[in-house]
Amino acid sequence: MLLNHGIHLGYCTNIHRGESWEETWRGLSEHTLKVRQRVAKKNQPYGIGLRLSARAANELNNPCMIAEFQEWLEMHNCYVFTINGFPYGSFHGTRVKEQVFKPDWTTPERLEYTNLLFDILAKLLPKGMAGSVSTLPGSHKTFGLTGDDIGTIFKNLRACREHIENVSVATGHDLHLGMEPEPLGLFETSGETLKFFGLYADANPGDKDFFKFIGLNYDTCHLAIEFEEAQEALERITGSGIRLSKLHFSNALRLKPTPANIERLSKFDEPVYFHQVVAGDGDLPLRRFADLDLALAHAKRSPSDLGEEWRVHFHIPLHARPTNGFDDTSDHVLGAMDWLAANPTKCSHIEMETYTWEVLPEAMRSDSVEDQLVKEYDWTLAEMGKRGLVTVK
Repeated sequence: MLLNHGIHLGYCTNIHRGESWEETWRGLSEHTLKVRQRVAKKNQPYGIGLRLSARAANELNNPCMIAEFQEWLEMHNCYVFTINGFPYGSFHGTRVKEQVFKPDWTTPERLEYTNLLFDILAKLLPKGMAGSVSTLPGSHKTFGLTGDDIGTIFKNLRACREHIENVSVATGHDLHLGMEPEPLGLFETSGETLKFFGLYADANPGDKDFFKFIGLNYDTCHLAIEFEEAQEALERITGSGIRLSKLHFSNALRLKPTPANIERLSKFDEPVYFHQVVAGDGDLPLRRFADLDLALAHAKRSPSDLGEEWRVHFHIPLHARPTNGFDDTSDHVLGAMDWLAANPTKCSHIEMETYTWEVLPEAMRSDSVEDQLVKEYDWTLAEMGKRGLVTVK
């Protein structure tokens, strides 16, 4: 939906199952329209943050299918303004974990998939509207990249930038890619983000338009896990000239690693998604665990060496306030909103992204996915309204 200052808000449809285009469209029809009916007026255009797997994108990339989907969007007064292009393959009901980083940006498959998403998005966008696609932060730290691999990533990103520019010129849309820092990604903190983009600029001094078409997707869950402060990190990133392509409003789990909390945390250990853990201990360096089971195993082996606070990459609903010894990182979400209120023209695309509904502990899960999404809209719109980003009537 369109908010003040030309800002678009939607939820990411990666919360729904759908690897084929038929399954994806079914999710839109069975879930997204129900949410739309509850949070937007009938005559109010409703923005969709679309998730397309590589399979779904290839199936949709057919003139007849595109036309049929465009008619569906018009019929229901909906529009697509952004696409989540991070997960290439399966994203529900099976082990995702490190697979979500594959294929990475060292491969032609990632480049071809991302280019295809821009081709599709340009056809779906309303006239004159900007469009964004989000993607992974190059690769994952555990993949053992070499200097040559980094060079390949830069080569593929430059080819993607050229494709985005060509599609933008041909269609008149302002199109941009947002690379998304994630714990243990090739770059995960604001400092590593600046280093990555700086290394690209040094390696490609003639690519003056790179930062116009390729920027950052800032996920509040991910940067909060890194113990960063939202306004400071956002100023650091945008102040360096990096475009803020999109903001993901998402929430992480935080806790004091007491024996009782560690025991309760074991209920969040599930086999589908990565749940990286970052432990903080005052001024000492942060300790990172690639997944929750590794952090829990460390706690069992070394109960006196756990740090002062743990932050866990487990997306919990924006409106939920954990209890029983747990807390959340909603302060980082609110800090990002405060920054946006002071800089409303620096980012016009916002997605709420809590894809974990199926694996949330029952006590934190709404009766239906639609109920959860409506509550997240209510919370987000209310908080943005307090900051003048939404006109409350």
